[in-house]
Amino acid sequence: MPGTNLTREEAQQRAQLLTVHSYEIDLDLSGAQEGGTYPSVTTVRFDSAEGGASTFIDLVAPAVREVTLNGDALDPAVVFADSRIALDGLLAGANELRVVADCAYTNTGEGLHRFVDPVDGQAYLYTQFEVPDARRVFASFEQPDLKATFQFTVKAPAGWSVISNSPTPEPADGVWEFAPTPRISSYITALIVGPYHSVHSSYERDGQSVPLGIYCRPSLAEYLDADAIFEVTRLGFDWFQEKFDYAYPFEKYDQLFVPEFNAGAMENAGAVTFRDQYVFRSKVTDAAYESRAETILHELAHMWFGDLVTMEWWNDLWLNESFATYTSIACLAYADESPWPHSWTTFANSMKTWAYRQDQLPSTHPIMADIRDLDDVLVNFDGITYAKGASVLKQLVAYVGMDEFFAGVQAYFKRHAYGNTRLSDLLGALEETSGRDLGAWSEKWLQTAGINILRPAIETDANGTITAFAVRQEAPALPEGAKGEPVLRPHRIAIGLYDLDDESGSPLLERSRELGEGKLVRSDRIELDVDGELTEVEELVGRHRPAVILLNDDDLSYAKVRLDTESLRHVTQHLGDFEASLPRALCWASAWDMTRDGELPTRDYLDLVLSGIGKESDIGVVQSLHRQVKLALDLYAAPERRPDLLERWTEATQRELLAAEPGSDHQLAWARAFAATARTEAQLDLLGALLEGKETIEGLAVDTELRWAFVQRLAATGRYGETEIAAEYERDRTAAGERHAASARAARPTPEAKAAAWASVVESDQLPNAVQEAVIGGFVQTEQRELLAPYTAKYFAAVGEVWETRSHEMAQQIAVGLYPAVQVSQATLDATDAWLASASAGAGLRRLVSESRAGVARALRAQAADS
Repeated sequence: MPGTNLTREEAQQRAQLLTVHSYEIDLDLSGAQEGGTYPSVTTVRFDSAEGGASTFIDLVAPAVREVTLNGDALDPAVVFADSRIALDGLLAGANELRVVADCAYTNTGEGLHRFVDPVDGQAYLYTQFEVPDARRVFASFEQPDLKATFQFTVKAPAGWSVISNSPTPEPADGVWEFAPTPRISSYITALIVGPYHSVHSSYERDGQSVPLGIYCRPSLAEYLDADAIFEVTRLGFDWFQEKFDYAYPFEKYDQLFVPEFNAGAMENAGAVTFRDQYVFRSKVTDAAYESRAETILHELAHMWFGDLVTMEWWNDLWLNESFATYTSIACLAYADESPWPHSWTTFANSMKTWAYRQDQLPSTHPIMADIRDLDDVLVNFDGITYAKGASVLKQLVAYVGMDEFFAGVQAYFKRHAYGNTRLSDLLGALEETSGRDLGAWSEKWLQTAGINILRPAIETDANGTITAFAVRQEAPALPEGAKGEPVLRPHRIAIGLYDLDDESGSPLLERSRELGEGKLVRSDRIELDVDGELTEVEELVGRHRPAVILLNDDDLSYAKVRLDTESLRHVTQHLGDFEASLPRALCWASAWDMTRDGELPTRDYLDLVLSGIGKESDIGVVQSLHRQVKLALDLYAAPERRPDLLERWTEATQRELLAAEPGSDHQLAWARAFAATARTEAQLDLLGALLEGKETIEGLAVDTELRWAFVQRLAATGRYGETEIAAEYERDRTAAGERHAASARAARPTPEAKAAAWASVVESDQLPNAVQEAVIGGFVQTEQRELLAPYTAKYFAAVGEVWETRSHEMAQQIAVGLYPAVQVSQATLDATDAWLASASAGAGLRRLVSESRAGVARALRAQAADS
């Protein structure tokens, strides 16, 4: 939308001019059931540093009725343009602005989202304001460093709930008048309105009492496991308040599971919103509960880092997200009574692989990114901002010490509470408590892009004694088109020494080692600083060479790790035999990274997975391997090898499904893996028979979500058509059922189905965000390359207009989701290059298309390696 961007320079100028004190926001949502628009009245009180100065306030609205500045009425037709209201002739000192507007409900997950539940026909509202969407609901100075208090007054239908950042008052005549918030940024204000179901409790400790609430739609209430959610929340309250030495800074803590949410969750102060897929309607594995717990703790950590203390500008977004990611996983790993003490294993095999992927794209950037405007930040919620940043914070903790790290964090919170900061404020506090000079560390880790590679350099004598050992560090060239230069960094790492032991814990004889018996157990660990191209490790000289030498053991640093030839041989034979989960995860991640880089052919990666996955106990790792194998076979396998490799994998998924312990997480995971790839007539017959109840597998509950997984596969292979999909939707006439049915219809292998799906997404803008996402997911089927081939040209013809005319969230779904990523060919690269050369698209869209192009180029290289 034209005029909605804001540059860093404009924000700096406005911050120098203004001090904002308070907002009073009056919203009439009494017509929410019908939709359309709603009256919004905003009164803002602020100081100007200069008399006679000019500035602007932000507002995205269909109509502005009144603008009154210091008692003078301004003509909306004159002052309101391009989503800004011009404010001229400010008074020196106190000013008051009143704006009356008609604002619009959305179905895009931005601003004030409106959803009608097909189960009860009721409307449910929630706000989503990050990055710049509070201005869709009320006039605001939309930048994080202009903090103020916010007081909401809301008119809503009788019997509805109205939740905001402040505690909910008793309504009078259908009007809720909330108390003002503390000083916070506009993007973390919130309103959630509708006939929501709720459960209430409190957090009690040492005289502290914080009201807790959990909300969802009534149609999900039977599935809401509130006790489990409260348990994780209390775990976080205990750990964070101890580590931060700062009491929870808001009056209450509500967690609201809302429909059609674009992200995982949002850290609104005291009123966190989550996607309601976290209310599990069907059986899920423990990995799903761990993921939900990490999200709950991530948002709770934001109450301090992001909400209490907020970045001055979006270039420090990583501080918010990386800190919340690191501390949420650290809480799961280290807090007493945590059900997931192996959370760093999950991090290494999921989030960190996301970071490695992002850091090898042409859009790679320093963790502390150069954010020139809002368009930049909107596409910067990426693997570097979250996962690489969290990895680097873990490295920083290893570098300065955990106690020293949290002592610095404590000083930082006390010094900057309810204010705005820059990176230098945090580093200064950490330097005080650790005694370390972090200037050089920050420059190399936070202000440069790219990944280092660590390799062992080992020499042994004829008896297997190590005669020389060093860690070699490489700084590969950055991807073509990326800005900056490669750099060697200081790494705090551990080196793990692993040997095959028998069940008694005694080292095995060489004969037994060759036979491949026993468990790989860590016999020693050395922690050291690695810097420069070569770091000698004298402690290992003179030792007998173990079976496996693992660099970056315990995953302290952020780097690609390679194994020496002897270690790789043992890992290939015994990857599933590591006694602990984290070294297994590190080796799995290294193998996946080598596959993506074309160093390990896809056929060999499949061999490795098939040899070790049956011994893998960590269900999160198992599910990550399922996704990675499927991706490798679909995109990285040589086309001439792909059918045989897919057949091997599908047979393995069926075999493991039938062999898994009845009712176990592994059984459910293998059932989903089988459903994602079933291909022969017999395999598809089995899916159909399980759906119809004609066959059963002991312990496997073919419940609602698993049924839809089977239906979508049968639709994608042409077994199911509209009749069967409609019948399944009749069984599940819910919002989730609607999404699943839309995805299944789009997955059908017919030109008519593809044309209808394309038209509903690209040629129309009527689909809500969640349904559009589902249609795109069904439309793109890797086995339908020929059917999808004509849409490459259609994509490039349409994507520019889509980006200009749709909201950011909707346009990004289309730009990324419909890019012809399954057409792995030079022709796709050429078509992309031609579009990039001729298109006048802005930086945000060009970045997304360039990232997608890089995926095709990588797949071509991997296919060549597999050939």
